[in-house]
Amino acid sequence: MASITLRHLSKQFGSTPVIRGIDIDIRDGEFVALVGPSGCGKSTLLRMIAGLESVDGGDILLGERRINDAAPRDRDLAMVFQNYALYPHMTVADNLGFGLRIQGVPADEAARRVRQAADTLGLGELLQRRPSQLSGGQRQRVAMGRAIVRQPQAFLFDEPLSNLDAKLRVQMRTEIKALHQRLGTTTVYVTHDQVEAMTMADRIVVLKDGVVEQAGAPLELYDRPRNAFVAGFIGSPAMNFIPGRLQLDGAPHVLTDDGLRLPLAQGPRGAHGDRVLYGARPEHFEIDAGRGLSADVVVVEPTGSETQVALRLGAQPIMAAFRDRIAARPGDRLALWPVAAEAHLFDAAGGQRLN
Repeated sequence: MASITLRHLSKQFGSTPVIRGIDIDIRDGEFVALVGPSGCGKSTLLRMIAGLESVDGGDILLGERRINDAAPRDRDLAMVFQNYALYPHMTVADNLGFGLRIQGVPADEAARRVRQAADTLGLGELLQRRPSQLSGGQRQRVAMGRAIVRQPQAFLFDEPLSNLDAKLRVQMRTEIKALHQRLGTTTVYVTHDQVEAMTMADRIVVLKDGVVEQAGAPLELYDRPRNAFVAGFIGSPAMNFIPGRLQLDGAPHVLTDDGLRLPLAQGPRGAHGDRVLYGARPEHFEIDAGRGLSADVVVVEPTGSETQVALRLGAQPIMAAFRDRIAARPGDRLALWPVAAEAHLFDAAGGQRLN
């Protein structure tokens, strides 16, 4: 196992920059998720680490070794692809052991590693089957097993669960996290699904337009997003953003364009009258008949564990989530009150955090 260090890393396709001077330190044994919208550069960054894309500027270090110019096979990294990349004519056992044979690993050692990986991933009874005889989850396990048998310095995952159905994705998330806890191998995991990143990673790196917007522990990004982009990307359902002006006369609050007063805790940065975005996560609304703001119910979505309600607060569409089962129907009105201590405040022009 080894750490992975990216220093001032850059990449462009033609005249279009896709990675813009990225610096990331991934500790030995750490599970780091790279997230961001489509086109943000996360898969390109992973392929640069793997050696499948060239580096235009900066350095990639595996431990203390600079690997910019090393061939992919010489980097001691194992990559798991979105489409599994299994050999259809080979059995599971042959797929698991193929890379070892190419490396010249002795047959008895290769067989031991294949059996160990198969036992770890619950593939013992499937070794003589071919990929066409496997389910999507079983194929993904074989792809992971092929990486495990190599005993690499680090694992690289490129959206490995995107082809699976929702229930199987949840199961495989648990299996990958448990596998990392058992093996302790440094892992870089690319996904567009921020729920995957939140539940699996030790640390999340949020990318936008080839730049790191914020890196930190999942709950750190959730509770203290650096800017409105990170705040809106991390969390499901997404954070609500309500435009208005900062008011510092008396108790601090935001006055919306509809004349509604949204409460703030003490100490926001900014000047009286500044244009701001008031951020409220769906779970940080209360129903309060005494002081709540009148909001029209548009859609009610019971999920079992909570009730999600789409509403209109003045002219602003918002989403609220309640742990209690509430009796609300489209057309009803709810008296909503955002929790001041949980409110987020961002500069409207640049999106930077103000509280």
